[in-house]
Amino acid sequence: MIVSESINLAPFEISTIRPPTENYSLTFRLTRNCYWKKCKFCPSYKMSASFSRRSLDEVIGDIERAKALDDLMRERGIGIPSYGEDDYKRLPALADEILRSWKEAGRQIQANEAAEAMPGDTDPSLTWFSSWFKDRPSLLDDLSHLLTWRLAGGKTCFLGDADGLILKPEFMTTVLGEVKARFPSIERFTIYGRTKTAARQRSLEDLRAIAEAGLNRVHFGIESGSDKVLDFINKGETSAEHIEGCLKVKEAGLSCSIYVMPGLGGTKYSEEHARETARVINAIVPDFIRIRTLEIFPQTPLAQALKDGEFTECSEEQIVRELRTMISEIRGETEFLSDSAVNLLDLFGRLPNDRRRLLKTIDDYLALSARDKRIFSFQSRLMSFQGQYGGLTEDIWQMIAPYITDGGIDARLCSDEALESITRMIRSKLMP
Repeated sequence: MIVSESINLAPFEISTIRPPTENYSLTFRLTRNCYWKKCKFCPSYKMSASFSRRSLDEVIGDIERAKALDDLMRERGIGIPSYGEDDYKRLPALADEILRSWKEAGRQIQANEAAEAMPGDTDPSLTWFSSWFKDRPSLLDDLSHLLTWRLAGGKTCFLGDADGLILKPEFMTTVLGEVKARFPSIERFTIYGRTKTAARQRSLEDLRAIAEAGLNRVHFGIESGSDKVLDFINKGETSAEHIEGCLKVKEAGLSCSIYVMPGLGGTKYSEEHARETARVINAIVPDFIRIRTLEIFPQTPLAQALKDGEFTECSEEQIVRELRTMISEIRGETEFLSDSAVNLLDLFGRLPNDRRRLLKTIDDYLALSARDKRIFSFQSRLMSFQGQYGGLTEDIWQMIAPYITDGGIDARLCSDEALESITRMIRSKLMP
């Protein structure tokens, strides 16, 4: 039995919304959620609590609790001589032991915190997404988080949530120092940021200070390089701010990773969205370009705009053509990454060297018949779902059951309408 008089054997907050490249990173929350929350395409206002800043004492307390739990796992032989998948099976008993220890000591601890309750009229797909986010994770959640980080090598850390650049350099540098002191194996620290914050609130000296303290990369969701599209989606940033903020981050010695969203301009601005985004990318020359295909979530302002006829959704072929335009027109040296389950095509390469290969992948898709495009989309999204969640949900099984033969799915048996319906349902559940 653990004899625990330390408050450090307790849960710490995790940044559940983070870049896919940080899925296996140790995370700490410096702020909670997003203060802007006005982007028309984003469902986060339905999925998470309101924005708040955390005090330095709160963040340091979380770092200390993470260290205490990590040390306890090692003391109990978890990860010795090396970490393995079987270690996960030992975590529930360890979490229960800590809770019993607290109870015997007369202390109270939050055993578990479910996802924030959603209003009764919330669309099922938003309820699905909300189930993956917890403002207050349980002890078991945190132990699993630490183990996942250790299994991945224990070298990366993400500091959340939505815009770490709003924090003063003194705050950020103190946090970086505290994490490095307790977790010396970490080699890479990253944050999300808004380009407007980098351009207007942070000086070059501010950014250099946090780079020298250990921050390595800033992830920016620029979404589009078209000012018309940025204005329509209420991004609160301009293409000029995208360029200025990203260039300032690069000048400070930080790696710049940007996210763009094919389809965001709808049919009206599809061509302009692609060309203007390429223009902004050429001005920035980011280290990484990451693709996040637009998915219109229910109960968002963009869903209402679609319903009201103010927005017309691009077809998958139109979105692929947008990607073709971007790849054709990007001139600087950069990594082009389709590292999201919502994307249709696997487009990974370094531009300009891999341009021809990437365009061939696109042209091979465009050459398919309309029927084969539907089958391709269905199979692609089904594989993405299985890869993201480790299996299929009951509602997906029910939809594909009529088309399962000899243990496999025969998409040729599906009508065009069935293919589109199943694909749309799967897409609605994929995590961007």
